[in-house]
Amino acid sequence: MESILTGLRAAAEPTRLRLLALLAQGDLTVTELTHILGQSQPRVSRHLKLMCEAGLLDRFPEGAWAFYRVAAKGAGAALARSLLDLLPEGDPVLGLDRQRLEAVRSARAAKAQDYFTENAGRWDDIRRLHVDDREVEKALVATFAGRAIHDLVDMGTGTGRVLEVLAPHVERGVGIDLSREMLAVARANLERAGLHQCMVRQGDITQLPLPAQSADAVTIHQVLHYATDPAAVVAEAARVLKPGGLLAIVDFAPHQLEALRDEHAHRRLGFADAEVDGWLRAAGLEPGPVTRLPGRPLTVVLWSAVRTRHPLETTNAIGAQA
Repeated sequence: MESILTGLRAAAEPTRLRLLALLAQGDLTVTELTHILGQSQPRVSRHLKLMCEAGLLDRFPEGAWAFYRVAAKGAGAALARSLLDLLPEGDPVLGLDRQRLEAVRSARAAKAQDYFTENAGRWDDIRRLHVDDREVEKALVATFAGRAIHDLVDMGTGTGRVLEVLAPHVERGVGIDLSREMLAVARANLERAGLHQCMVRQGDITQLPLPAQSADAVTIHQVLHYATDPAAVVAEAARVLKPGGLLAIVDFAPHQLEALRDEHAHRRLGFADAEVDGWLRAAGLEPGPVTRLPGRPLTVVLWSAVRTRHPLETTNAIGAQA
């Protein structure tokens, strides 16, 4: 009961209800909220702090910034959704806030598009070397067919494309990437697609900002060839997977295109099945079917695996046998 009363007290103020309505639409920073509400930054920050402490909002640091949105889980999240249902649809103040929100989103999208346009050429160069992306996405969707996915994690999310593709099949999706510029592109793409159940967060994919056993599915799409230690990335994916959770890795089969290393910062020129299989088993995952999509000259491979045990259990078992 106390948590409900705390939440009600935290929301029982006009500006805080406006904040709740805005943050139900997606991630926003203090600066963006200040612009929309026409209030001082200290005042907006104070409101946000109270609502976070009451569990109504989640806060996600990203460099010098922090993004806020309505809480996803817990008693505060349930109360926030109930309060949002009570807000009048035709309220003129909330309507004006929505108009200003759209202006903020448009500016954000324009900035993200500028970055994407500047870098699109190098991605197109690689796309021309392998099978059509639509075929890869079709195979990825098929890998998760028939599974109930409540929480999806996309490691190294980039433009957020994997979240867009899998969004119809998941309740919640979060993409993790270290690049703020790529996160801006991904946010703009998700907002344009109206995918409010998906979000992106800044973080190192070797140390995900997520608790253990919190995801039903994890994807690693065209990321491992950039990694200094691909095995560590796979192990981190296993850490956040729930027992029975599914991992899908999309990357290249071994190839000899040195230009990708020199011009596109690829650390590895593809991966052999045996190498990936070893990483999966060492991380406590049971390898599943492998899908190959031949291209000219690059072959895209989709490796899948199911979480069967914790990596420490594997280590202990090996030690016991010794």
